Amino acid sequence: MAAAFDFAPIRALTFDCYGTLIDWETGLLRALAPLRVRIGGAVGDEEILSAYAAAETREEARTPGKPYPLILETVYRTLARHWNVSAPDDEAAQFGRSVPTWPPFADTTAALRRLQARFQLCILSNVDHASFAGSERAMGIAFDLVVTAEDVRSYKPNVRNFRALLERLADRGIGAHDILHVAESRYHDHAPAQALGLNSCWIDRRAGRGGGASTPHDVAVTPVLSFTTLAALADAAGV
Repeated sequence: MAAAFDFAPIRALTFDCYGTLIDWETGLLRALAPLRVRIGGAVGDEEILSAYAAAETREEARTPGKPYPLILETVYRTLARHWNVSAPDDEAAQFGRSVPTWPPFADTTAALRRLQARFQLCILSNVDHASFAGSERAMGIAFDLVVTAEDVRSYKPNVRNFRALLERLADRGIGAHDILHVAESRYHDHAPAQALGLNSCWIDRRAGRGGGASTPHDVAVTPVLSFTTLAALADAAGV
């Protein structure tokens, strides 16, 4: 599949961050540790991630203008109610501030540095700018453009977020056909990107395993490229 894609016209790579560049499942599970202690060991990681995905999706749809740290606080309390355990306010607030502690994937920084030698690197994320700034520092990369849900006041998979990204890129003389959107979540990213005619590349961080925190619903999409690592994308792009 990689050999059939022509990278020559691509000027910008637009990325989802969390689940694609940042290992948010590891970060989430670590940040949920106080709650997980009360839930008990009978509830496994996959069940927790699935419940998180459903709760986050509902809250983002219900309150599209709410800042992401407050989305996380609400999700923390929702999960506590789901398992009939307590959720102290300080724990919920700490979870809301946890985004900058979520670790990058092992290949993220090196692969982004390779890709930045040839392409503009842009972010389209469901978080807020303050949270993303911590992740940007952790990755050690200065992105060329960052558009967040805070800017648009809606959350992916709303196509408004992608339209806002395209408008910002158009101001730089970069059109839709100059872009490859790179993301893990078929639900949050590939479906809306393809609805707007964008080429997309799937970084399948779960390596074929379903579920997880990124995809609360099964979405049938066919990206033009598919890899299990970001390093493989850099290889395919010849950088």
